[in-house]
Amino acid sequence: MTQQPFTAAALRGAVDLSGLNRPAAGAGPENGTAAASGDQLVIEVTDASVRDVITASTKHPIVLVLWSTRLAETADFVETLRVVAQRYGGRFQLATADVDSNPAILQAFQVRAVPVTFALVQGQPVPLFEGVQPEDQVTAVVDQVLALAAQHGVTGTVSADATMPVAAEQPEEPPLPPLHQKAFDAIEAGDLDEALAAYREALAQNPADADAKVGLAQVELLRRTQGVDLAEARAAAAANPNDVDAQILVADLDLLGGHVEDAFLRLIETVRRTSDADRNAAREHLVELFEVVGAQDERVAKARKSLMSALF
Repeated sequence: MTQQPFTAAALRGAVDLSGLNRPAAGAGPENGTAAASGDQLVIEVTDASVRDVITASTKHPIVLVLWSTRLAETADFVETLRVVAQRYGGRFQLATADVDSNPAILQAFQVRAVPVTFALVQGQPVPLFEGVQPEDQVTAVVDQVLALAAQHGVTGTVSADATMPVAAEQPEEPPLPPLHQKAFDAIEAGDLDEALAAYREALAQNPADADAKVGLAQVELLRRTQGVDLAEARAAAAANPNDVDAQILVADLDLLGGHVEDAFLRLIETVRRTSDADRNAAREHLVELFEVVGAQDERVAKARKSLMSALF
């Protein structure tokens, strides 16, 4: 299994929920609260029902988003999460909480701004991200949450409510080229060497295959970070700011965890404060990470400008 941005240590409780009150007797959906009964894909959570939702996370993974009715962009983000939840078909449950109506949740999660999103696994909250995120980034993080949940034996599912609006059906995607499919299957099976070989063969047949180039870079990133302890890597990088290899490793982990800007900034600053071979190593690796993210990404364009400034 590839390194995840969340580890077992994350389940020790990143947020103190001891201040949340248990629901009063008889509280439930009929009283205007939503309990995680396991038969709804998307539920609304209140101060009275949040403890039930936390308890339900021992059976199936839950993604909890805190939002505000006063902010339209947060409501739009809830809809983005709803679409993702529908696509996963019950492998996790989406819980939404309006902080304007639920001050206990607001206080317990120490929210400074909304939207903010957490995972709930085995009764423990794990911070995911703050702010509105694009759907592809949400999907990447959900995959990591599901992997973490599986590590802890939380693999239950929930069923969709038949009355819930369903996202518009997406057109069927064309099949992948054979070598790309071979690489994808190898990644699913955890065989990164086989995936690398498939992408390299695809590039040997067609050096202009941009998808194979990106796939190769992504699999190389997965292999570099496989089995690495994130906390240890961060500690080593903090203790040795001029150790290029240590900075590169944390940048890789940041990128894999979805912290793209942090990864780029770390290597740009490394380029800025090093020289000669070390500087070139940091620069070359940063360019490799640009390939992983994709040349058309606006974060890559911004980082390229910052790199030029650091170099000259």
